[in-house]
Order: sequence, then C-alpha cells, then structure tokens
Amino acid sequence: MNPSNIVIAIDGTSASGKSTNARLVAQALGYIYVDTGAMYRTLAWHCLRHKIDVHDGTAVWNLCRQWKTTLACIEHKVLLLVNGYYPETEIRTATVSAAVSHVAAVPKVRNWMKLKQRECLKFGDLVMEGRDIGTNVFPETEFKFYLDASLDERAKRRAAEGIKENLAARDQRDSQRATAPLMIPLGAMVINNSAMTPAQTSGMILERIKKQLKSN
Repeated sequence: MNPSNIVIAIDGTSASGKSTNARLVAQALGYIYVDTGAMYRTLAWHCLRHKIDVHDGTAVWNLCRQWKTTLACIEHKVLLLVNGYYPETEIRTATVSAAVSHVAAVPKVRNWMKLKQRECLKFGDLVMEGRDIGTNVFPETEFKFYLDASLDERAKRRAAEGIKENLAARDQRDSQRATAPLMIPLGAMVINNSAMTPAQTSGMILERIKKQLKSN
C-alpha cells in the first residue's frame, strides 16, 4: 500500500451525480474508480439473502464480520467480491436501496468499511465516491468535492433510472446517523449541479484538481 497515492474524494447526496462524475473524472485522469456505496449495497444484499433484519444492528454486524470478501480491481474499478462473486445487478434493486441506509448506519459496519476502503490505496491513485470519504475515510486528502442538487431534480434522476426511492428520508437518515454522518467535508468544493450536465460537473472537478496538482 502506497500512502503517497492520490485520493479524489467525491461525496454528496443520493442522485447528485456522484457515480457518473466520479467515473468521468477517473477515466480522464487514468485513476482507479471506487464506488463505496456499492460496498454497502453488497452488504445489504448479503443481509437480505440471509434473511437478516437490517434494522437489527447487532445481527447486521455479526454477518458483516463473518462474510468472506476480497477486493479486486477489474478494468480500473474496485469491486468488493463475496465468495468471489460481485452481485452487480442484484445490488441495484429497490429492495436493496430501501435497506442500505439502515445497514450503513451501524457503527461497527462503518468502521469495517472504512478499513476496507482505505485498503483500496494498494491499487493506485483513486477517485472514490460516497457519503463520508472526505470526512471519515480519507479526511487527509487535499482533493475534496461535495455534489448536491435540488430534491426535485434528484427525484427525476432516480425516476429516469427506474428506481423509486424516498430521497428526503434517505437524506435525513444519512445526515443524522451517529457514525460518519453525511456532511460537507472541511475544505471541499461544493457543486450544486441541478442545471448542469455531467460533462460540465466533471469539467469543474477536473479543473480544480489540475490547479491543485500544479500548485503542489
């Protein structure tokens, strides 16, 4: 693991364009893309498969500390494999979407995920998106971004994906959880992209990154 590797932290609310823009930035820079939300979704899916009540934090943690996982970097993307399998389509269902914020609120689960996410440094320079990257996982990084958009715009984006999700309730749960709540990281560039295209948003992020790299 190389501690000198660069981490671009992209945090924000649900449907604020984190995934799309993180992919675009990673591709432009040739960095490794890490979707930390997918890691929590994978645990939520695993809990549902094993009929664990996602509201029971102790049961969720007991399953988390026993599951067999590995990190793999495939086509410049880090995946969390469960018994060698990545449930790519399964973790994007409405059922998993409804369960994930409950799983993510368990303090010991967040600590486990933090260690696993920091392990990703072994793959190289990272663009990592999530809800606590700049505040909790890599607070030391100089490259912090926070994306947001109006609730109406975010709801439209979710609907376009064919997903029904109560975003206001999700925002409230994420921002009020006791461990690593959703919040704007200190020193982050805040971008409200309600009226922006992904190209415009990622362009702003890349411009800031390049300026910071030049000044270092």
